[in-house]
Formats: sequence, structure tokens, C-alpha cells
Amino acid sequence: MSATLSPARPRPRRPYGSWLRGAAITVVTLVFALPVVWMFAAAFKTNVQVTDPSVGLWFTPTLDNFRAVVEAGQIVRSMGNSLLVGVVSTVLSAVIAVPAAWAVGRFSMRRTGSVILVARIVPAISLLVPWYYLFARMGLVGSYTVLILSHMFVSVPLIMWIMISFFAGLPVELEEAARTDGLSAFGAFWRISLPLAAPGTATASLLAFVFSWNNFMFALVFSDDRTQTVPVTLFNFISYASTDWGGLMAAASLITVPVVLAAVLGQKYLVAGLTSGATKG
Repeated sequence: MSATLSPARPRPRRPYGSWLRGAAITVVTLVFALPVVWMFAAAFKTNVQVTDPSVGLWFTPTLDNFRAVVEAGQIVRSMGNSLLVGVVSTVLSAVIAVPAAWAVGRFSMRRTGSVILVARIVPAISLLVPWYYLFARMGLVGSYTVLILSHMFVSVPLIMWIMISFFAGLPVELEEAARTDGLSAFGAFWRISLPLAAPGTATASLLAFVFSWNNFMFALVFSDDRTQTVPVTLFNFISYASTDWGGLMAAASLITVPVVLAAVLGQKYLVAGLTSGATKG
């Protein structure tokens, strides 16, 4: 009795769209990664090598730029200032913005949401002159207080705008059940909604901290030598006569590391918060 062999099934061909999508992702990744790779490579070069087009990625690395930047002390002090201002402004902004976002999202305060949107899109540079006059009269220019307050002006609307849709997408039945069990409205928010909104809160807080860390305009106007943050310190490497490219790239590499570490450590919450905010509401 002879066995009947079934014809072999043809192997499915990968559609051309997948190849094109993969190629496009690769090209975009290389375009965005190339400046970062060049920055880190230039940090280990001398100023002559940085400005020499013939010197690519094959060179003898040196740590002189990092040694000079650290020994000068200003970049370390500026990183401490940026960390202080960023953490304090982000925490205070979250304390104010998260409950406010819950109230707006839960009770459909459309006018309040419109005001938040206006505050979000108003150019901060248009407020620098009145702010400087006001803070100068109060004797706060050059202090950490004025930097924290100015950063909160952007961080509070940013966190609120992210969290409003997040809270609006949470099931209201959970809070109603908690109210039935005897909790107040704020108690239901504190015990039920806030833990469920942890990914969104982490995402909004991380974005607010990155804004504070990278902000240049407020620090340039409101800080002094004692409270100077890292963007202003980087700007000081550029002078009228010449630019210390090696020191600039070394300092830029140093200040990039904390933000990258924060993004890597908070990647789980960042992805969860962004996807939840995009699918809810």
C-alpha cells in the first residue's frame, strides 16, 4: 500500500511593506543616532581632531577633556543645581497638577481644560520681561526659588494635560464603589484612582523633569554663577574668539547620562503611561 505524499506548502513570502518599514526605521534611527554618536566620539578627541574632517571614528581616545571639565568644578556644581531644580519643580508640579487633573477629568471642567491649554501654548519667552521685573523687585533673581517657580509654569500644565485624559479614561464605577463604602471623594481619588494612574504620573513627571533639565532660557535670565544650571554652563564653552569643542562635547556627554538613565529606568512606566493615555478617553 503506497502512501500518498501531500504537496509541500509554499513558504509565505515576506511582503515588501515589511522590508520597506524596516529600512525606513533603520534610516530614521541612524539619522537621529548619528549626532549622539558624534558627540560621544568627539568627547574623547582633541580640539584639533574634532575640527579635522579626516578623523572619523578611528582615533586614539583621550580623557583630557573629561579631566579638565571635572577639575574645573563648574559642570559638577551645575549638574547638582539642575538636579535640585528639576526634582523640586517636578515634585511640586505633580502635587499640584495630578489632583487638579483628576478633578478636571472626573467632573468635566471644560473651561478649566481650555485655560490649561492656553497656559500650555503661551510662549514662555513672552513672560520673561514681566517675570524678571517682578522677581527682581522681590529680590529673587539668582535664587533657586525663581528657577523652580519658572519651571513649574511649564511643568504644571504639561502634567495636567497628560493626566486629564488618563483620569477621564478610568472607570468611574470604582470610585463610586469606594464612595459607597464610606470614602470621601478625595479618599476615593487617593486610594483608588491615584494608584491606577501611577504609570501616567510617572510618564508626566519624567517628561517634566527632562524639560527642567534641558531648559536654557529661564536659567540664562534668572540664574547667577551660584545657581547656574547645565545648559548655561555648556553655553559658556562657546566664546567670541573660539570654541572649546572637546570640553563642550565632554560636558554634553556628562549631562546626557542622567537623562538617559532616568529614561531607561522608567521605560516600563513611560511606555505604559503613553500607551494608556493614547487608548483611553
